[in-house]
Amino acid sequence: MPGVMVASRMQRAFSDVFLGLRNVRMWHMLAWQEIRQRYRRSVLGPFWITISTGCLVAGMGPLYSKLLNQPTGEYFTYIAVGLVLWQLMSGLISDCCQAFINAEGFIKQIRLPLSLHVLRVVWRHALMFAHNSLIILLVMVFAPPPLHWSLLTSAAAFVVLLVNALWVGLMLGMVSARFRDIPQFINSLLQVGLFLTPILWKIEMLGEHRWFALINPIYHFMEIIRGPLMGAEVSAMSWAVVGAVTFFGWIITMLAFSRFRARIAFWV
Repeated sequence: MPGVMVASRMQRAFSDVFLGLRNVRMWHMLAWQEIRQRYRRSVLGPFWITISTGCLVAGMGPLYSKLLNQPTGEYFTYIAVGLVLWQLMSGLISDCCQAFINAEGFIKQIRLPLSLHVLRVVWRHALMFAHNSLIILLVMVFAPPPLHWSLLTSAAAFVVLLVNALWVGLMLGMVSARFRDIPQFINSLLQVGLFLTPILWKIEMLGEHRWFALINPIYHFMEIIRGPLMGAEVSAMSWAVVGAVTFFGWIITMLAFSRFRARIAFWV
């Protein structure tokens, strides 16, 4: 009997995720509506984020290239891709903590798949990334990378990142709904993570201590996207780490989601 109950909970959890993914129109509409509300009456709208990020890249590129003794053109591309990807990843992690908390009204009043609220957050950040990717395109015009078929793998790596963002959102959304100190703790870690992740600096600069960067999974997710854009070959280790994180992350998340899914409505 306990085995039947576990199987039933797991089936409902997978059904929730499947129904959420299938309801594309709903999470696209909610994500776009949230962006429009945030930038209501603004002429440039979400492009203000693009402008602020572009100013950051334009200011830090020449300065840090001199401080770190790096070629200006190559470093411009490196820091542009790094900062845009960091904004995407840190924003996803931070907002996914609030995915169920901010959707309290929907969860308690409307019967919708819970995964839909996480998909809304993930898709909103994907749309904002589309705006910010203009910075990467502009930088690559002035410092074009070597043309190679591996450039196409960046698009596939981006899809892999979004697939992982969904399980991260489900897990962090559940934990944060139960323990309200988790979002503040995560945001504190993200502030430090900007400097501990190879974004402003390169992993080669660590020398024999490069293991410090290699144990950071965010580095590997960033590398499978940034590497091809820089004309560099992505190591098999990065893809192996990403594959392992994806596999075990989804298994652990679905076990937790099936166990605590019914309690989320009482936690928010």
